Amino acid sequence: MTDVNADTIAALRAEIAEKPDGVLEALAERHHATMKTVFAALPDGQATPVPASRFEELWADLAAWGDVTFIVHTRDGVFETKAPVPPGSHGRGYFNIHGDSPLGGHIRADRCDSIWFVDRPFFGRRSCSLVFINTDGEAMFKVFVGRDAQRELNPQQVARFEALRANLA
Repeated sequence: MTDVNADTIAALRAEIAEKPDGVLEALAERHHATMKTVFAALPDGQATPVPASRFEELWADLAAWGDVTFIVHTRDGVFETKAPVPPGSHGRGYFNIHGDSPLGGHIRADRCDSIWFVDRPFFGRRSCSLVFINTDGEAMFKVFVGRDAQRELNPQQVARFEALRANLA
């Protein structure tokens, strides 16, 4: 991927202005940019970073949100599950997530560079997520505020998202 430069940022901003609710990974790929660069090009207030040193604190808060949408998006597929975020702890070089949830695994938290609060339109609807960015500038995974049967955001989770962003940013 390329380094951040003024031309890349300008091209990203122009495309975002033309289609503000598009898929950010596709935008990054078209412009040979990292997700971190795409976040930097979003309009003010749509992407707010916090340092990776807040990883455990954020994770502990997420574990109390109830069902969220957990997504891993690569060039080869998009994998998602709706489940509560289980608690986690460090061990054997990983942040291990375990508990009463279909979501489980082992995260290389030491490769987390930053965590971004993303609040932007997506296909015409407000979308709120926490995107964990690795040291390569790419998304490790994303945790989205849940939606109800009418596809409306969970208001309790939105309140927690907004409070956490305000307290940590």
